Amino acid sequence: MLKWFSCMGVGMAALLVAALPASAAGKLDMIKSRGSIIVGIDFSHPPFGSINDKAEPIGSDLETAELLAKDLGVKLETVNVSGPNRIPFLISNKVDIVVAAVSITEDRKKVIDISAPYGTIPLNIAGPSKETIRNPADLEGKAIAVASGVTADIELARITKGVPNVTVVRYADEATTKTAMLTGQQKYLASTLSDLAVIKEQNKSLDLDFKFTMKTYPMGVGVRKGEPELLGWVNDWVRKNIENGKLNTIFVKWFGQPLPADMTHFD
Repeated sequence: MLKWFSCMGVGMAALLVAALPASAAGKLDMIKSRGSIIVGIDFSHPPFGSINDKAEPIGSDLETAELLAKDLGVKLETVNVSGPNRIPFLISNKVDIVVAAVSITEDRKKVIDISAPYGTIPLNIAGPSKETIRNPADLEGKAIAVASGVTADIELARITKGVPNVTVVRYADEATTKTAMLTGQQKYLASTLSDLAVIKEQNKSLDLDFKFTMKTYPMGVGVRKGEPELLGWVNDWVRKNIENGKLNTIFVKWFGQPLPADMTHFD
């Protein structure tokens, strides 16, 4: 049952792929002719995307999309997506591409194409500071909150397989997962390090600290399958902006550390 729930988002997306015809080879030309690119961004997942106190969208993925649109020579249009619906939105042509902390995994690459990595996403376990939790075995008997269907959910299922009495508490998206932590409904969290920072900033009295990293994933731009010209352009764009340092500048601004050195290597 745990495995079924963790894979549900990818499975639903796969059904959509089967149901839809291949997109036209001229998708990139269509975007240029339209004069705008429609990008799915999750504005409930800071620092990747959020809304500030002036009701303005901000975040690392937004700045990445702004740079991409500028280099493509078109206007940027954004559509707010969530972890569970970002891939279905892409497959059903509600957006042209997705720049929404899309971890590069083999399962996802069966459903969509993903560009060369423009950043990384460490997936971590957090819990009360007074408790010693160094590895999956220390999660025995714990209830752990996670957003349903995201990569942290999949990794949590992987690392806790065989660990006795672990309860995975799944929420609809990252925003509701954070709310559960902020209101004390849950004490343990599987998420990105950035999610932990946001939760601690919003409730400084909360006893919640980083415990250990489940896995670090590269993240890329999601592109609908059957669009080789668009994927090729995005890949070239990523390589160019890794080399000129612009993507590193965005990453440092929002995450406080540079991109890994091995991200300068491309297959």
